[in-house]
Amino acid sequence: MSIRIDRVVTRGGDSGQTSLGDGSRVGKDSLRIEVLGALDELNAVLGLVRAHATQPGGQAETRVEEELATLQNLLFDMGAELCVPEGPKTSRVKPVAEHVVTELESWIERMRADQQPLSGFVLPGGALAACWAHMARTQTRRAERQLVALGRHETLNPVLLKILNRMSDYFFVLARYFNQNGQSDLLWQPRVSSTAE
Repeated sequence: MSIRIDRVVTRGGDSGQTSLGDGSRVGKDSLRIEVLGALDELNAVLGLVRAHATQPGGQAETRVEEELATLQNLLFDMGAELCVPEGPKTSRVKPVAEHVVTELESWIERMRADQQPLSGFVLPGGALAACWAHMARTQTRRAERQLVALGRHETLNPVLLKILNRMSDYFFVLARYFNQNGQSDLLWQPRVSSTAE
């Protein structure tokens, strides 16, 4: 699908509304726009993950870079599907297919196989790339919550929710990957309550 954008400033949203893929207008605070905004925020965070993954001290292998690029494009595909009310109605917008979920699961398992077993709850932190991967994980969960809320009001492609659920898992294992496959994970240290009074 070819996209051409001739103008950035349109003034069309000055009244607090925006256009959807079918041309209908909705408030910028609608549930659909909340979902689209959460996906956009997640995509921006993925840009940061990619930028920091290739910095000195965080050399990502080509495979991880390709996966992150694929996920950024996938988020746009999901947004394209969601910007048309009640699902895609034209051949220009195709529903995201189930095989994407299986592919994500294979990426997760490939990375997880090289990681130390979990010995506690992992705190967000460590290498800068790992911190951004944790931020992507939390942003994915926000998008997931927004999508669940929209799904209470209309029928959505169930694959989209599965993708966000797997994507969160992917970013968790990716953060561990950036933390030397879990060797430099920061683990939660529960506070020991004092028995003294």
